[in-house]
Amino acid sequence: MGVEMENRIQNNNDLLKEFQAYLDVERNLSKHTLRAYTSDIEHFLYWLKELNVADVNTNTIRLYLSQIQVFEYSKTTITRKIAALRTFYRFLYRERIIEYNPVDGIKSPKKPKRLPSFLNEDEIETVMNQVKPDTPTNARNRAILEVLYACGMRVGELCGLNFGNLNLEENEITVFGKGAKERIVLISQRAKEYLNLYINDFRKEYAKEGEFINEDTPVFINQTGYRLTTRSVDKLFLKLADNLQLGKKLSPHVFRHSFATKLLEKGADLRVVQELLGHASISNTQIYTHVSTERLKQAYSKAHPRAK
Repeated sequence: MGVEMENRIQNNNDLLKEFQAYLDVERNLSKHTLRAYTSDIEHFLYWLKELNVADVNTNTIRLYLSQIQVFEYSKTTITRKIAALRTFYRFLYRERIIEYNPVDGIKSPKKPKRLPSFLNEDEIETVMNQVKPDTPTNARNRAILEVLYACGMRVGELCGLNFGNLNLEENEITVFGKGAKERIVLISQRAKEYLNLYINDFRKEYAKEGEFINEDTPVFINQTGYRLTTRSVDKLFLKLADNLQLGKKLSPHVFRHSFATKLLEKGADLRVVQELLGHASISNTQIYTHVSTERLKQAYSKAHPRAK
């Protein structure tokens, strides 16, 4: 390997580290997005070989995107890779390493419109009833299910809850969503009762010896007393899905979809649902109106004598 090639690789590694720091500190992206963008740019820099990042133009980007088609990535993944490249070159432009962003002329593929999976009220109740709050683990897991459905929060938001986030007297919980954006979600009386049952009667069984609960103490903990992970919650849903065989996908996000769909079916304002979900754009929330409309069409076709 020549000296020039070694220097280029070293420079790219330095740029990648600076880009990571920019995404983490300044953009405050989620850990998942940070990992994905870093991996995307790392792969791109490897593909460049001897070409300097400053010498890349729009045709280079198009060539790269055409060559990675051999991996048969989904449209969603390709869209993310383009977003990562666009962000990377915006960062380089800001640092005055390049004079223009070569990705600005690249259009992302249109994502196929898929209606989100959701459960109806009977199915939700079936899932809930699988977990009887009679042991520390079951009491915690039932509280998790009830809170996720009642509040519509993301699983990462739930696992990140501290006691300082709870204002149960007012039926409110403060969560920190994507980009550490703070919002208040509402909790139902039923969910609050299960949460209080877990906190007051069962949580102490897993708490570390001599634990002093303050505002930064995690609400949901594992059997060793540490904060519960999103992976543990995912495993709970996988186990429930395996036991129930509902014929539908079952996950924390499906609970979130079910929460939003039910609110809109009951007449909630779209802007209110947007606020509760923590969506930056109303367009992200509008997908649930399509779900409600589709169910209306199905009911109409089934019930109206002249629908067919």
